[in-house]
Amino acid sequence: MSHRMSPKTRVVFKFIFGLGIWSFLVLGFFKLNGDPVMPHQFQQTPINGRLLLNKDNRWTGNEATSTTTDRYLSPAGLAGAMAGVDEVLVDNRAVIDDEQLVRDVESRLPSLPIAYWSKHKNVVQKKASCARYPSIFELEFNNIYWQTLRSSNGTFQLFGAYYDIRKRSRIGPAVRILGMIDRIEPRVKTFCQLWFDGQKEPFIVKTFEYKYIWFNKWGNYKQGIYQPYLIACQIPKPFRGLVPASVSLVEKQCDTATNNLRVLYNRPLDDEKRGFAVCVKGLDFLYDDLSVRLVEWIELLGMLGADKVFFYELQVHPNISKVLRYYEEQDRVHVTPLTLPGGQPNVPGFQHLFLSKKTTHKRQNELIPYNDCLYKNMYKYNFIALLDIDEVIMPRRPEDRTWHDLMERVVAKGMKLKNDTYPSYNVRNVYFFDRGDQHEHDWAKDTPRYMHMLQHVTRAKNYTKPNQYVKCFHNPERVLTLHNHFPIACLGGTCHSYPVSTDDAQLQHYRADCVRTLKKSCEEFKENQVRDTTIWKYKDELIQRTRRTLDVLGFFKPSTAGGGGGGGSLLRGGKDSLYKR
Repeated sequence: MSHRMSPKTRVVFKFIFGLGIWSFLVLGFFKLNGDPVMPHQFQQTPINGRLLLNKDNRWTGNEATSTTTDRYLSPAGLAGAMAGVDEVLVDNRAVIDDEQLVRDVESRLPSLPIAYWSKHKNVVQKKASCARYPSIFELEFNNIYWQTLRSSNGTFQLFGAYYDIRKRSRIGPAVRILGMIDRIEPRVKTFCQLWFDGQKEPFIVKTFEYKYIWFNKWGNYKQGIYQPYLIACQIPKPFRGLVPASVSLVEKQCDTATNNLRVLYNRPLDDEKRGFAVCVKGLDFLYDDLSVRLVEWIELLGMLGADKVFFYELQVHPNISKVLRYYEEQDRVHVTPLTLPGGQPNVPGFQHLFLSKKTTHKRQNELIPYNDCLYKNMYKYNFIALLDIDEVIMPRRPEDRTWHDLMERVVAKGMKLKNDTYPSYNVRNVYFFDRGDQHEHDWAKDTPRYMHMLQHVTRAKNYTKPNQYVKCFHNPERVLTLHNHFPIACLGGTCHSYPVSTDDAQLQHYRADCVRTLKKSCEEFKENQVRDTTIWKYKDELIQRTRRTLDVLGFFKPSTAGGGGGGGSLLRGGKDSLYKR
């Protein structure tokens, strides 16, 4: 007996079958246009830390594509994903107004008096009997951070201006301008146009002096090469006690200036100084990933008592930038971008080649960031040290854990010789040699291998000669201009530097080789070495601090989760590196 469906049943069956086919087609369509978002995917998951850069070496993490440190899928993005709609990550902040723009420009270019100009432009730019206040759009900039004066006898490239009211200054209150001039012993007469708040016209004074920040016996002593100078402008008596808003340097008194520098006066509101600042010259490590060593170095300086480290940046590896930005967010370092003035190269790679081959030019250029760092911080710190990232001033006595402990002892010793403080206190240099990739010395088993300084505890038996390759703690109330190793000029007379006993401290210099000028004696240093574990008194805490920072920054492979006890597996080079060329 055959079973036939009634017409009514057939209609219902066809409807159900058609509905199933339609549902299958719809699901297939959504499958082709976007993967389903599962509930567990709704969590806010940051982008993998290894994706630091894309193929064009552009930031993909914390720049303009996001307003937060890590980029997350927004609620709107979740809704879009659920609906099968792609959402791109763009900067959706509102357009900034003029006031915000002024603040942003001032943070990028502290030497530009843009805030003062913006506030007073309708007053100061009216017709004046002599000089008028130059519009910021009329200034001649050079390589971003420099401003130019072209005189009848030489070109001036100006970097910064600072208000100096230190008690030992023989010229009284003054504005000091830091820059470079392509002349030796410049003879051109110039004038300082001092612009005070509320004044329609400047007070004009003759330039007091061009202080040369170099010695002619060091080389490059010829016309046409940019030389470092500190230019002084005395504050006139009627205006003493007032800080100029800005200063312009001109050849004729009533010229409309092509430069206008904001006068910096970084004095704490409570007038209380902190202990120690460290200044680091322009970093030139475009091809060298020293990021892990840099973390160890910054953490050690913090343990020794450095309140802040001030870096100047020429060209650096992206991983170094990542480290610096991390510490900037913690307010432990400050990074100032830097260029070379005039016709000197600033193209990445070419600049590095220039600095490596033209070493005297390099040394002269280094004096700009060193002295800028001094004058920006002279009212904020008791001592300023100029250090490279491969050297550390190490207290040697077991009871001296910090630079404060060390200098309390050293200053007291100096006071016994003369009843006054010294402009600087110099520490002898000693080499801790790196044997290269072979790492001929034994590894310390309880220390991660990436801890470069903790792993290098063998040094030259002999120190370099007194006053050679030393580094100093400078007293900013006493020094006028600084060189890498010593003050060049001091306030109140001759520079005297107190030699710190090697029983108290030493400059631990971590290098593969000696500096070029010590080639003859370098073999003797290498052949006569001793074990020196002074740094190990900081070992446990330094390992912990460094490991934690590297972990936060994503430098470890996921499987090691913190680096492990003995070695740690870092994402350094090769296919798993943080930075892929």
